[in-house]
Amino acid sequence: MDNDSLFLRLSALETEQINSDTVDIDRASVSECLYMINNQDLTVAERVRVAIPQITKAVEIIVESFKKGGRLFYFGAGTSGRLGIVDASECPPTFGTDPEMVQGVIAGGNDAVFKAQEGAEDKLENGANDFKKYGVKHGDVVCGIAASGRTPYVLGAIQEARANGCKTILITTVSELTARANGADADIMVCVPVGAEAITGSTRMKSGTAQKMILNMLTTASMVQLGKTYGNIMIDLKPTNIKLIERSKRIVMSITGASYDYAEQILKECDWNVKVAILRIIKDIDNSEAIRLLAQSDGFLRKSLGK
Repeated sequence: MDNDSLFLRLSALETEQINSDTVDIDRASVSECLYMINNQDLTVAERVRVAIPQITKAVEIIVESFKKGGRLFYFGAGTSGRLGIVDASECPPTFGTDPEMVQGVIAGGNDAVFKAQEGAEDKLENGANDFKKYGVKHGDVVCGIAASGRTPYVLGAIQEARANGCKTILITTVSELTARANGADADIMVCVPVGAEAITGSTRMKSGTAQKMILNMLTTASMVQLGKTYGNIMIDLKPTNIKLIERSKRIVMSITGASYDYAEQILKECDWNVKVAILRIIKDIDNSEAIRLLAQSDGFLRKSLGK
């Protein structure tokens, strides 16, 4: 694509338009500036809500993949890539998942997390090469994240994924029509057109907020479907720090009615496995029986308790 054509396509993106509500932001007081930004942010959740049917389909293919031993890979550049890495890195402590299960890949590699490597996103082959580098294979799900819907790095990863039989998702904050006109194509298109940014073209703002919300929904809903919660309580968390150790005790206490000291004792005896601890206390069984019940119920604590 020649520079003139690219210039016109970029200029036409919804996120590159001038926002009439914030044109005087440089004349505003600090308070007025913040209200302008906040007023824009208030529109994001409703835009995401409109895309829930597509997000639902995305969760369904992710869960199907997980149940068969597949993994979820996020591919993005800049802010989009960093958000994917954040979401992936939070799954192990929150849901007790293997770090391999959800992975974030960013254009430019790990250095790009801390310092912009903007040119790394400009080649389709970079996305395809990272697909191979990370060992993505048939049965995995590849989720591209690109505010513009046209980032070559992301489209390259998605194209390589489709060629290798992977299910694909694209999260973008322009319309589907715009994304497809710019070459985007995925099995599930999650398009949330947030409109003009408070600062023209600054997609770390509303676009980033929308992407973060969608990523939260994808992994959280998927983990709920895998039995990683009991009600709305995270009962597969990994107590890797003091806060999570104390949270584990509190969870056991709240569900079983056990005292602080007894909850701590049982958790220590079952290597801090919250589900096993709860089953041991409520059913008065040993570790091996609790583990057997969980296996029998596909890891769902509620089923193991017969509720």
